[in-house]
Amino acid sequence: MADFHQNGQVATLHDLRSVNPDTLSHAVATFARDRPVTLVLPSLYSEIEGPALSGILDELAQVPYLHRIVIGLDQADAAQYAHAIEFFARLPQDHVVIWNDSPRQRALGERLKAHGLYPSEPGKGKNVWTCLGYVLARRDTAVMAIHDCDITTYSRHMLTRLVYPLVNPNFPYQLSKGFYPRIGEGRINGRVTRLLVSPLLVALRKVIGDRDYIDYLRSFRYPLSGEFAMRSVMLPDLRIPSDWGLEIGVLSEAWRNLAPKAVCQVEIADAYDHKHQDLSPDDAATGLNRMSTDICKAIVRKLAADGTVFTQNTFRTLKAVYYRAALDMLESYYNDAAMNGLSIDRHKEEQSIELFAENIMRAGHVFLENPFETPFIPTWSRVNSADPELLSDMLRAVEEDLADIA
Repeated sequence: MADFHQNGQVATLHDLRSVNPDTLSHAVATFARDRPVTLVLPSLYSEIEGPALSGILDELAQVPYLHRIVIGLDQADAAQYAHAIEFFARLPQDHVVIWNDSPRQRALGERLKAHGLYPSEPGKGKNVWTCLGYVLARRDTAVMAIHDCDITTYSRHMLTRLVYPLVNPNFPYQLSKGFYPRIGEGRINGRVTRLLVSPLLVALRKVIGDRDYIDYLRSFRYPLSGEFAMRSVMLPDLRIPSDWGLEIGVLSEAWRNLAPKAVCQVEIADAYDHKHQDLSPDDAATGLNRMSTDICKAIVRKLAADGTVFTQNTFRTLKAVYYRAALDMLESYYNDAAMNGLSIDRHKEEQSIELFAENIMRAGHVFLENPFETPFIPTWSRVNSADPELLSDMLRAVEEDLADIA
């Protein structure tokens, strides 16, 4: 029996397996006539050569309702950009590849640096932010969806379910967040959500007390999923982190700007798998080591902005409470996996918990030293105020980059 439980501040829209996916796709196509849908794909060039993206494009080619697909291409030289243009040409929909490393895009970045508005570091956050600017500049999108380019279990119906709550005019939602079980290759995955975020939120509630923001985050089945959609009215004032805190940052912005009834989470898949990050215990600048620290900082920054006072002793206590909560949850995950014929390596899981506990302290130390150590990327409203011509110049730069290849 499919789950239909509602719990928390945001609506949970389940897949009760009672509607033909193509029927839902037809409904979205009908709604999208009045609410055009744009899909953003933040991509590294290396993902073009990976195992997932080609299959994703095969699925997207069958989507009838997409108004446009915007691909943000990172870490590519001129020859690789030309290859990317050819690679994505198989898409029948209107689409564009933004070469983020082109000389023209770099020149636009220098203009932003002169205003002190350039994103502080490269990465997914900056890629998504650039794509948002392009979508805003085109002025013809009502709903924007985002998902990653490394999903090995991708189906076009994931996108349909993700955008349906936002294109249906009878629904009140402004932001839709995807969720799914992280299962692949006979294992339960999703270590950062299972072993860091969930027990950290439990520990925060015990240490600093009840907070509506904590309850809000706990309402999400999979807060770190890279699949979300939003109405375009949110885009000009959306503030997102430039680091691995992107997904938490977007949820925090929805918390700041929207009523809870305007946010929903949607079950978009029975199973989901993608490229797995290494734990990288010996390198704090890469892998899940870096990711876990950035996520902790994102949550702490938001709580501090809402008036919570943090001290070194707070973080010491938080580390201890988190560690116990995480071990207790690990026991539940282990039993759940065993009952479903799946595996969990308890030794590696406990190693992850130990690292995450240390990173709570690391994030706390960084925050106490400098609360704005990793600033948000400026909103496009602010950029437009500082340089009103930049968005139109971005459109021109994208067109001229493409013309050079043609």
